[in-house]
Amino acid sequence: MLLYEHPLSSYAQKVKIVLREKGVAFTAELPETFGTGRSDGPFAAANPRTEVPVLIDGEARIFESTVILEYIEESWPVPPLLPRDPAARAFARMTEEVCDTQYEAVNWGFGEILWFRRATGALADRLRAEAAAQTTVLQDWLAGRLGEADWFGGPSFGWADAAAAPMVNRSVHYGLGPPEGSPLARWHARVRERPAVAQTFREFDAAAARMAEASDLYTTGGRRREYRDHRLEWMVKSGGVDVVLAGLRDRNIRFPWPGAATGPGADTP
Repeated sequence: MLLYEHPLSSYAQKVKIVLREKGVAFTAELPETFGTGRSDGPFAAANPRTEVPVLIDGEARIFESTVILEYIEESWPVPPLLPRDPAARAFARMTEEVCDTQYEAVNWGFGEILWFRRATGALADRLRAEAAAQTTVLQDWLAGRLGEADWFGGPSFGWADAAAAPMVNRSVHYGLGPPEGSPLARWHARVRERPAVAQTFREFDAAAARMAEASDLYTTGGRRREYRDHRLEWMVKSGGVDVVLAGLRDRNIRFPWPGAATGPGADTP
C-alpha cells in the first residue's frame, strides 16, 4: 500500500491517522513530481488533479480524502470509525465536511500570510484578524458538537475526530488554538496522545519547521499554490482580492485541473 502525501496536508494527515488507527501498513511518499506541474509519471496518472493524498492499493488508484476514508472503512471495518446509526454517521460526515472546506480554508489563508508572505502591512493584519475571528467561530461550532463527550462520536474515537484533529492542531501551531482548559482544548490534548495521531503530528511539526526554506519556491513561480474553490472563496471574502490578482500577475498561483492547472506549478498541502 502506497500513500502519496505531504506531511503538511491536513487531508493527508486525516488519512494517515485512520490507516494507523486501523493498523493498516502503508508507505508514505512525497511524489517526485510534486510541485512541478508535470502531468507525466505515476502520481499524475493516479490523480489528474495532482493533489495529495492518493492511495495506491494494488490496482486501485484512489484520490480525494473522503473517498479514501470510505475505501479504508469498507476494506478494514475493524475497528469501526463510523457508528452504525444513520443519524450518527451523518453527524460525523457533516463534521468532516465543515473541517475539509471552511476550516481548511481558514488555516490555509493564515498560512498564505505566515509562510508565504502573500500580504504585508495593513492587508496582512486584516487577513490575520479575519482568520483568527473565523477560527473562533469554527472552534465554537466544533465545541458545540463535542459537548462534554470525550470524542465527537461519543465514547470512542471515530471518523469526525480524525477529520478535526489536523485542523485544530494546525490552529494550535498558528497560536489560534481553543481557550486553555476548554472542552475542545482538552479534546486536543487527549487526541494528540493517541499513537496514530501523535506520529502524524510529529511528521507535521518536522515539515512545518522547514517551511521557511521552501516558501521562496511558491512566491517566485518555481511552484504554484493551488487556489481551489473554498480557498479562493476565503481569500476573496476576507479582503484578499489583491493577493489573488498579484498571484495571477506574478504567475505563482494556480487553479485546479483541468485547464488552468497546466504549465509550471503544482498542488500544495
